[in-house]
Amino acid sequence: MTDDTVRTSLKQFVDELDQVIFGIGITVTALAVLGFVFWEEAATTLTSSINTFLWTELSWAYLLIMFCAVVFVLFLILGPWGSIKLGKEDDEPEFGYLTYFVMLYSAGTAAGVVFWGPAEAIFHYQTPSPFFDVAAGSSQAAVGAIQYSYFHWGLSAWSAYMVIAIPIAYLAYRYDAPLRVSTLIAPLVGLDNLDNVWAKLIDVVAVFATIGGVATTLGLVGSQFLVGLDYVTGIQLGDAGTVLMITGLTVAFTLSVSAGIKKGILRISYFNMTLFSVLTVAAFVLGPTSYILLTGTQALGNYIDQFIAMSFYTSAGTDSGAWVGNWTIFFWAWWFSWAPFVGLFIARISRGRTIREVSIIGVFASTGITVPWYATMGGSAIFFQSTGVADILGTISQYGGDEAAAGYPLFDALPFGEVLMVMFLVLVTTFFVTSADSSTLALGMLTTGGEESPSLINRVIWGGIIGLLASVLMVAGGVNALQAAAIITGGPFGIVVLVSIYSMMKLFSSHFEAIDTSSTAVRRESIAQDD
Repeated sequence: MTDDTVRTSLKQFVDELDQVIFGIGITVTALAVLGFVFWEEAATTLTSSINTFLWTELSWAYLLIMFCAVVFVLFLILGPWGSIKLGKEDDEPEFGYLTYFVMLYSAGTAAGVVFWGPAEAIFHYQTPSPFFDVAAGSSQAAVGAIQYSYFHWGLSAWSAYMVIAIPIAYLAYRYDAPLRVSTLIAPLVGLDNLDNVWAKLIDVVAVFATIGGVATTLGLVGSQFLVGLDYVTGIQLGDAGTVLMITGLTVAFTLSVSAGIKKGILRISYFNMTLFSVLTVAAFVLGPTSYILLTGTQALGNYIDQFIAMSFYTSAGTDSGAWVGNWTIFFWAWWFSWAPFVGLFIARISRGRTIREVSIIGVFASTGITVPWYATMGGSAIFFQSTGVADILGTISQYGGDEAAAGYPLFDALPFGEVLMVMFLVLVTTFFVTSADSSTLALGMLTTGGEESPSLINRVIWGGIIGLLASVLMVAGGVNALQAAAIITGGPFGIVVLVSIYSMMKLFSSHFEAIDTSSTAVRRESIAQDD
């Protein structure tokens, strides 16, 4: 890289920067890192206390907000607004259906679906939700375990993404609003008032949510890779290895960032989905196929039948909300923390599609791919544990209760286990790269006033910050600290989800005819006057 290129890159970085949002994001994250480095015990105690308060006192709010998102997305699909195009009338989709879905799914699920696929159901099997009132380790507990896995990774999670993506894409591509989360309040404050204090506040909350959510995933991936290395080779790297592993993953997604969407994210996304499909089919065919079909099918029926009851279940009066707090509230907060950057990324690739297309692909197609994965991985884990083929819970206990260990004895018990374990490790890594890539792109958009292609320097800085925070959290507090980070940073963004729903109702209901008939100039003026 020549001196002129460096100067040009630095100039672009400085010129595009929103100094308020960038400065606050950097400063608060730096303080969090310093707190865990120099006052580890106090920082851990503080985050644990905040985390406990949120899931014991405010679990009802997380549940209500998520259910509102699901209901609203269903209305978008079934109602008249579904035909609205995210863009101008002559805009065509930038990507075909398959490419669009592959990128959307890879960014939206990341390594989390791989991390929890073999682990979640076996934990629910061992400690069932009070929702079912069944004995631990029973056949009824097995069905309920898979059912809750569907619930945590299905319609609800993807609905949270959609209610952020749709208004941003609509306003950005139809009325040239900036590609940033605060754009979704344009119907409330006007398109020309998106630099006010409320818009800045929303973007700052989005930055913190993204950092917390992605750092959580990066830490979990690092843990899973290190456990796998120990399980397969016996090599233990300790804290230094954790930092090195997370640094390596950070470098990998930074290189992907530099290649851009079409070369970097797209290629890795196709690789992810191919490997994901191969592993799912291999485990289904080589594993307990009949058991997977029986339990998975029954769990799916129960999931559909009991969806509303599960959506409002707080476990109050049974365990003071502990089970729901440790599981459902954690996942709902995690989805809220991912919603700003996944929503921005989905908005970025959705130009020219209708609201109905984006919602169906984003919610139902994605859930349709996730269900077989959890049926296969969760069903296999429970079957192997209950029949003595593999002691998955024993392996988890051997690694200090770390959920990251669940996948390795599962694949080890299958024919060609060593090959499948290596493929599993690769999938964890590459799935994360695509999500981390899209998150740094989103952070770049948020801290540059909505630049569609932020400077490489900006994205590299955010990649480094996420990697640093994940390393500190993993070394200081392990998985518990990572989960607390997701709940604390994701919770406030739940309010933004509600604001987005109200904003879309105001936008689409008040101006439905104008959306289809008026000019961009007239419509922009109309939105701007809606103070």
